[in-house]
This record gives sequence, C-alpha cells and structure tokens, in this order.
Amino acid sequence: LCMACRNLVSTNMGVRFRVPLQKLHPLSRAIHHRYSGNSNPQRPPHRTAARYFTSMSRLPMRPPKPPPGSGGRSYQQQRNFWVARLAARLLKLRYLLLGTAVGGGYTAKKTYEEWKDMLEQIDFDKLAKALPEMEEIAKLLPDMDKIGENFTFLKSLLSSDKEKIDQLQEELLRTQLKYQRMLERLEKENKELRKVVLQKDDKGIHQRKVKKSLIDLYSEVLDILSDYDANYNTQDHLPRVVVVGDQSAGKTSVLEMIAQARIFPRGSGEMMTRSPVKVTLSEGPHHVALFKDSGREFDLTKEEDLAALRHEIELRMRKSVKEGQTVSSETISLSVKGPGIQRMVLVDLPGVISTVTTGMASDTKETIFSISKAYMQNPNAIILCIQDGSVDAERSIVTDLVSQMDPQGKRTIFVLTKVDLAEKNLASPSRIQQIVEGKLFPMKALGYFAVVTGKGSSGESIESIKDYEEDFFQNSRLLRDGMLKAHQVTTKNLSLAVSDCFWKMVRESVEQQADVFKASRFNLETEWKNNYPRLRELDRNELYEKVKNEILDEVISLSQVTPQHWEAILQKKLWERVSTHVIENIYLPAAQTMDSGTFNTTVDIKLKQWTDKQLPHKALEVAWETLQEEFARFMAEYRGKDQDDIFDKLKEAVKDESIKRHKWNERAMDSLRVIQHNALEDRSITDKPQWDAAIQFMEETLQSRLKDTESVIRDMVGPDWKQRWLNWKNRTPDQHIRNETKNELERLLKLHDDHTAYLANDEVTTVRKNLEGRGVEVDPVLIKDTWHQLYRRHFLQKALSHCNLCKRGFYYYQRHFVDSELECNDVVLFWRIQRMLVITANTLRQQLTNTEVRRLEKNVKEVLDDFGEDMEKKTQLITGRRVQLAEDLSKTC
Repeated sequence: LCMACRNLVSTNMGVRFRVPLQKLHPLSRAIHHRYSGNSNPQRPPHRTAARYFTSMSRLPMRPPKPPPGSGGRSYQQQRNFWVARLAARLLKLRYLLLGTAVGGGYTAKKTYEEWKDMLEQIDFDKLAKALPEMEEIAKLLPDMDKIGENFTFLKSLLSSDKEKIDQLQEELLRTQLKYQRMLERLEKENKELRKVVLQKDDKGIHQRKVKKSLIDLYSEVLDILSDYDANYNTQDHLPRVVVVGDQSAGKTSVLEMIAQARIFPRGSGEMMTRSPVKVTLSEGPHHVALFKDSGREFDLTKEEDLAALRHEIELRMRKSVKEGQTVSSETISLSVKGPGIQRMVLVDLPGVISTVTTGMASDTKETIFSISKAYMQNPNAIILCIQDGSVDAERSIVTDLVSQMDPQGKRTIFVLTKVDLAEKNLASPSRIQQIVEGKLFPMKALGYFAVVTGKGSSGESIESIKDYEEDFFQNSRLLRDGMLKAHQVTTKNLSLAVSDCFWKMVRESVEQQADVFKASRFNLETEWKNNYPRLRELDRNELYEKVKNEILDEVISLSQVTPQHWEAILQKKLWERVSTHVIENIYLPAAQTMDSGTFNTTVDIKLKQWTDKQLPHKALEVAWETLQEEFARFMAEYRGKDQDDIFDKLKEAVKDESIKRHKWNERAMDSLRVIQHNALEDRSITDKPQWDAAIQFMEETLQSRLKDTESVIRDMVGPDWKQRWLNWKNRTPDQHIRNETKNELERLLKLHDDHTAYLANDEVTTVRKNLEGRGVEVDPVLIKDTWHQLYRRHFLQKALSHCNLCKRGFYYYQRHFVDSELECNDVVLFWRIQRMLVITANTLRQQLTNTEVRRLEKNVKEVLDDFGEDMEKKTQLITGRRVQLAEDLSKTC
C-alpha cells in the first residue's frame, strides 16, 4: 500500500493549501496530533509546489522522495505513517478542487487538469481491494473506531459517481469563461489607457516620436542583413516568424487577425501572395501602416486607406515578379503599429501549391518551395504552420515541408484554421482533437492552436471576426467536452504565444550573432591593416563619391583650356581630315589644266560642291572628336597623378556614357557652312606675310605628299643596290618586274617632261615591247599603275619648284599677273584653304567653349547621378579586394 501511494501521489504535485486544524477530518486530526509535535524536529516544512507555466510547457512528474529520518523507525511505524498520510491527502482533495473552482483563471484550470489526469490513471477497484480490512487496522492503531470511520469515508469517496466530476467540470468552465470576459474587459481598458499615455509627450517621458522602438530597430537590422546576405551569400540566423501554409489555408487571415487590420489583397481561389512580405508589428498610439521605402502612413481605421494599402501591396508584388514568372523572392517590407499589438516580425510567404495551373510559370511550384525552404532553414526562425481545418488532413503539403525543415518541432507552432467549418463538416470531432494534440500529422510542434478567422467574407471587420470567434468557442462542444483546451483557442492566445516565443529566441540569438560579427570584424580589420596600412577604409559608396568629385574636377578643367590651344588642335585635326580630298580631288585635277582660267574655274566648282556637302560635317566631327580627346586627356593626366586604378573602369564608363548622350547642336552646321563658303570665295591676299604663309603651307603639304609617294615607289620596286649589299636583302620577282617597268617609264618622262597624267595606249604598248625585248613579261595594268605613282612624284617635284619661284611673285599677284609669265594661282588656292581652316577653327572653338563644354558637363553630372542610384552598376565598375574588404567592414560595424 505504501508503494502504491508513493507512485500515485507525488509530494511535489499540484498546489498545496494550509487547512486549519479544526476543519480537518477526525482521522486527519489524529494523524496531525501524532506526527506534528516535537517528536520529529528534523522533518522539513511543507513546500509550496505552485509553478508558473505557459501553453508551451507542462508540469513534469517528479519521482517521490523517501521521507527523511525514516531509517530508524520500525516497519510497523512506517506502515502506519503512510496509511495515515494517504488518508490525509485524499481528504484534502475536496478542498483543493473547491479552491481551484473559485480561484479562476489559468492556474486553477491547469491544476484541475493535472488532478483529473492523476485520478484517471488510478484503478479504483484495485485500490479498494488493496486497502486493509477493519480487523487488520485494529491491530495497527489504538483508535480503531476512528480509523474505520475514515476508511469507510475514503472508500465512498473513491467510488463516487462520475456525475460529480462532470458537474465540477461545467462549473469550472463557467468560472473560466467569466474570468476570461473580465480579463478581456481589463485588456481593453488597458489598451485605451496605453493609447492615451503614448499620445502624451509633454514631460518628455515617452520619446517614441524621436526614438525608434526596439522592434523597429530589430526590423531594420533584418533589412540590413537581407542586403548583406544578397551581396555576400552568408546566412542570417536572427529570429523572425515565418508564416507558411497551403494555398487558401487562411494564412493571410491569421496575419490580419494578429495585425488587427484587413491589410492584404484578396482573391477567391487566386494566388494573391506572390512575394514574401515582412510585417513588423509594434505598439503605437495610432493604428497605422507604412512601407520601408515610403513616408506615407496608411490609417488602418479608415476604409479608404485600407483599400489603398491593399492596392499598393498588390502593385508592389506584381512589380517584383519578373516577366515570365509567377512569384518573386524579392521581399516587401511593411510596418504596422497600433495600441495593444504584440511586438514581432512576421514574414508572409506565398502559399504552397500542389499543381501548376494555366497562366502560371512552369517552375512556380519549385520556386515557392525554394523560397519557403530558404526562410525556414534559418535555425532561429519560428515556423508558423497554417493548416486548413475544413479540408482533409491528407491533402496537406506544407506539413511534410515543415517536418523536413524542423524534424524535432523545436521552433514550429501549428495553427488549425476554419475550426467552425471543421466541427460542422467532420463526422468525428475527435479528429480535430487528434490534430491539435499532434497525433494526426507526422510533424512535431511546440504548441498547437485552433482559430476561427471569420465566415469567409472579405467585407468582415476585425471586430466582427473576433466576436464570431469568441461566440463560437463559448458554444462549441469541442471546448465544453474537453477536446480543446482554453489556452489553445483564439487568435489572441496565438499571438501572445508567438510573441513570447519570438522574443525568447531573440534574446538567445542576438548576443551569439553579435559575437560572430565581432570576430568577423576583427579578422577583416587585421587584413586591412596588413594590406592597406596607409589607406582609409572607404566602402563602395564612399569611393564613388570620391571618384565623382574627381571626374567633376576633370570636366571643369575643360573650361580652362586656352583659345589658342583649342584653335591649334582644331586646325591641325581638320586639315588632317580634309587634306587628301583637297590634294587628290581639287588641286591635282585643276593643276593639270593648260591655263589659269580653267584652273580657277575647276577650283571654284569643286570648292562649292565640297562646302555644300562634306566640309561642315567633317568640321563638326573634328570638333566633337577633339572635345572627347581633351576630356579623355584630362582624365588620364589626373589618373596618372593619383595612381589609383580601382577608378579606371568607372571613369571610362562615365566618359563613354557621357559622350554617347551628348549630341552636337545641329543648328551650328548651317551657320558654319555659310562661314566656310564665304572664306573660300575670298581671293584677296592683303599683305606679303599672308603670301609667304600660304607658300610655306603649300610647300609643307607638297613635301609631305612627295615623301608618301616615294615611300610607295620604294615598296613597289624593293630595296636598292645599297640595301641589297649592306643589308643582304633581295628583290622578289614581282619587285624585279616593277623595277624594270619603273626604269622604262622614267626614260619616257625624261623625253617628255610636260607629259600629261594619263598614259596613251600606244605608249603602253611601246613600253611593253621594250620590256619584252629585255626578257621581262609585264601586264599593261601593272604598267599603268606604276606610271601613276611615277607621274605623281614627277608632278609634285615640279610643283615644289614652281612654289619656290612663287616666293617672289607677290608683286605680280597684286598686278593680277598682267604681262608676266609667272602665274601662282595654286598659291592662292592654298591661301584660301588655309584661311578657311583658321576661320573654321575659330568658329568651332567659340561653339565649344560657349556651349558644348557646358552641355558635356551637364551630361557627366547626369551620368554620375544615374550611376550613383544604380548599386548594381557601382558593383560592376568599382571592384577589387580593397573595395570588397571595405564593404565587409562597413557591413559588420
């Protein structure tokens, strides 16, 4: 009997009450008088076993401890003691039950459940049979009558009818509902008081308008770490509540009940959650919502603001989804504040689907699984698993996914939605009990909750849903029959439990993560000191601001270029661009005419055609290229001084993009054409220095052309006798034929010094026959090609001789070459060309300094601003280990 009592009743179980001695049963008084005196002063006092616990915990069954000081007692004394102690404890049962019934609240209910479980485990028949008979008791105790009375009372108590237990259960449920209503009333009053307190900021006690709340700071840390993860592929271990569930399981409705507002877009059967939504819940004086990247506040007490918020969330979701996809991994950050809202961070994920329907991308199912796993694999993420109670449990997909991510259920909270429909449709309500007790699904969880989120209408308010949920559970036989426990129902209890679990994980993980980041920062700082001891730690954004200022300084330097420098460069580049056309298409054809009249006519016609069609375009191209080259030159000179090559790619990209955007003012071409046409029409050389400058310009041009022509001839005929002897070079067969042809044509030119530019057919035949006579087979085309280069050299040599004669011809020019055999019309042509180059360079210089340089500066600033807002662009253009290391140091601050 002693061993049975020891196993049935633990000394540390339940709540013990002090009962006055005069109210004890006679048997209890006898035992109390016998064992409560000074005969056993070493016996410790009774300990109170009351213990605080939540819905996530259970009272553990502790093994009984042997009574101290029992080693010296006799077997008979021990047996008497335990029999009396059992009687006293069972007599206390009625006081304890009555005490818990009137005590109300959470602790009384749990105590009753523990005693109920204990009594159900007792086999009363075996216990009744195990009790000793009256004769045996008479041998043990001197007062046999009193003991007999008490054992008769004990047997009647153990064999009492179950109706008393049911009656007591109903009384307890009524009492609990009474105190629940009182608690809700007090919470509502407290909510209003807190709202008033938060709005008062007169004495500076509550600085919520200035300082951010703890949950807001924590949410910002999560946003920073999300960027850190995206850039560095590291795993973020800080807690958050990840809400997962099958599509249309009521996941969004649960979130709205926790946030106390209908904030999410809805659709009948259509997938609405297309990207993760991070919702930061916090307490505040007003019920408002706002996005991370927007300053607009949505008043959640106004229906028009709620509709605007739902529309904005839907637009952001659709914008985040790339073309050809159905869902996106891009997170939308939203904050919801209000009086009485539990502080936590939740991430609503797209609902898990089993089949890809028409209109969805083929990889939608796999993408949703991938997004869900990415969030759930965080070891500190709290998984809020939402299951639709109105459908068969076997159709659930999300429970298998959650079991894979959290096999032991150490961070999973299971929520059964639509319990009203489940109770109505299911034939066996005990199936709901099996789900909430975790016996139906192959998954484990910290806690199980059952909620009702309205009647399914999108127009229901949060208050009406709360009232409906409360009325349902008050009248539901699931709660009345004990299938569901009071702390497992309503979204209010759910939000309290999730918030408690969330902050417990936050406290446990923040310090650990801080230590990890400290260690990481120490390693990065050590690497920086060893590799870049003389450089500042500038991250990518800071480096961009530095190079931005450098580029702007380089652009400003363009305005400091002197006019003489601009004009010299423009004149030189323009002549390089047009000189071939002037010599080949204007001067040579005109110079081969027979008289000065034909020469001037040919020149005027060709200059007019050139000015109308090509010259203005060529001039503007030269000006634009000159501006680009000067811009690039300044950037290269600055880079040479700094010697920091991490900016090279960015500067080159800025230069290219700025030039690409720059368009030369087209209206300048018309005015430039008029200026050039007037300059070329003028033939009046006013003084001798201009005449000498024109001759010098002509002489330099002809010498340059003669030099090029002689180089072409040398390549055609191969090395001469000196190179063959000194450098051991030989002619090729083709060069040998060319050399023989050249020698024959040179003899022809010596005989006809004033020969025309074209070789007649009979002359070609004569040259060919002469070569054949010397054993050289030559093609007529080769003869004409060789003649062209030889005649060009001959003509240029004669032109240079004529140019030398014209140095003293300015006097004859002033008399219009009257009565003079010397005619220097070619010098006048080169003067006209030279004057056009000077005037054009001056005009282009004015346009550059007055307009185009400023427009280029504006383009550079626009490009820099655009690049500054494009983080991806900066990441591509500013690279290197130094940059990456500075970025890591900035992220781990």
